[in-house]
Amino acid sequence: MMNRRYKPTKEEKDAIDRFEEMLRSGEHTFMDVQVFEQIIHIYIENGKMKKALKVCEVAVEQHPYSSDILISYAQLLVRKGKTEKATEILDRAEMFNPNDIDVVILRANILANQNLFEDAINLLEQAMPLVEDKDDIYFAMGMTFQDWGKYDMAIEAYKKSVELNLHHEEALYELAYCLDLTGMLEQSISYYQKFIDEDPFSYQAWYNLGVVYFKLDQYAQAVDAYEYAIAINDDFSSAYFNLGNCYLALENYNKAIESFVRTLELEEASEETCCSLAICYEKTGNMGKAIEYYRQATKINQEYHEAWFGVGRCLDEQDRSFEAIHFLKKATKLDKENAIYWFALANAEYKTGNVVSAIEAYEEANRLDAYNWEIWQNWSYVLYEQGDYEKAIDLIISAIDELPDQAELYYIATAYHIADGRYREAFNYLENGLILDFEKHTMLFEFFPNQETQKALFKIIDQYRKDNV
Repeated sequence: MMNRRYKPTKEEKDAIDRFEEMLRSGEHTFMDVQVFEQIIHIYIENGKMKKALKVCEVAVEQHPYSSDILISYAQLLVRKGKTEKATEILDRAEMFNPNDIDVVILRANILANQNLFEDAINLLEQAMPLVEDKDDIYFAMGMTFQDWGKYDMAIEAYKKSVELNLHHEEALYELAYCLDLTGMLEQSISYYQKFIDEDPFSYQAWYNLGVVYFKLDQYAQAVDAYEYAIAINDDFSSAYFNLGNCYLALENYNKAIESFVRTLELEEASEETCCSLAICYEKTGNMGKAIEYYRQATKINQEYHEAWFGVGRCLDEQDRSFEAIHFLKKATKLDKENAIYWFALANAEYKTGNVVSAIEAYEEANRLDAYNWEIWQNWSYVLYEQGDYEKAIDLIISAIDELPDQAELYYIATAYHIADGRYREAFNYLENGLILDFEKHTMLFEFFPNQETQKALFKIIDQYRKDNV
């Protein structure tokens, strides 16, 4: 499920401030179980697992007999892969609350993490008659089957969970994921529609119908579904965020901006929302605003390479390539295997006259994506501009060997051969380019601004056209 950042209330912020001040001062202030639970929930919702664990450690010291705190602690330990410690904590929690559903589900999670899937399912089935919230048991079974790779059985378990609780958001989302994975997503529209017919005011059902439509690239229908969800629940931040993504896909950037801004009003700013807003502003040509939101994303999460790349791309677009290099380098450090980042860095390096650095970056981009003809083009053009026609020709011939159906490469090869005075070879490449895509021949004229050369080329191309009509 897409993680949305929870926006704490003033009371919750005060509780967090009190806890963090307690850690800074080293003085242990007594806090209620409910306050600790609030703080743990906020940290988990905002992906701050390390801090959430610290809260649990302090809370367990102050409230050693609280099964709720112990269960929260065990949940986090399971996420961290510390199953032995988690099992020890669960044993303590079970002593104080023997029939707690969360204890059963966590024990099943631990078994599943050890690939003991059948044992996990058996444990959940045994617990079924003993618990009231059977939708959560079915959801846990669905997750276990999903991890096991048994998607059909996961789908059935998720369906049972949803039938018992139409508002089980996670079950609805995971159901859509499994249906998508098994190629049954389109058939599921009627399934979600059935729930809407039963309860037209279920904003979760409308929301998940929107998720299905979006996954099917039916963006207009997804917009309608998300707007129904928002009409029912005007504070539904995830629906606003997904609505923004729909408008982004439909290239309605102003509407997308409205949706993302509303998302930020309802929840704590996340790197994902800030980047989405930045993309919209970039698409509308407002580079200043785009840079502002990309930079905000880098402050929220310094490891979010998409944001560093976004800043670099916008600066480069403003002809501030020297400034762009810093951000593009940061993006390549965070995501070393991203050819697009290396390509953008290479282009920026070349614009600032750093030829050696540009060539190195083009080489890396090409290593990562040899099927991007534009990388071959720009890389070879650097050599061509330096007057090293032989190396430029060798490189573009390698590109043609890799991408024999890319017409542009033949026209580039033609230009390089002409520049090197190798007219016979130039004509051969020109003929191949004209065969593959006649219309693209105009790119040749960009290499030769001299009108006489252009006239000569036009005569050859026109003669070819007449001979092949």
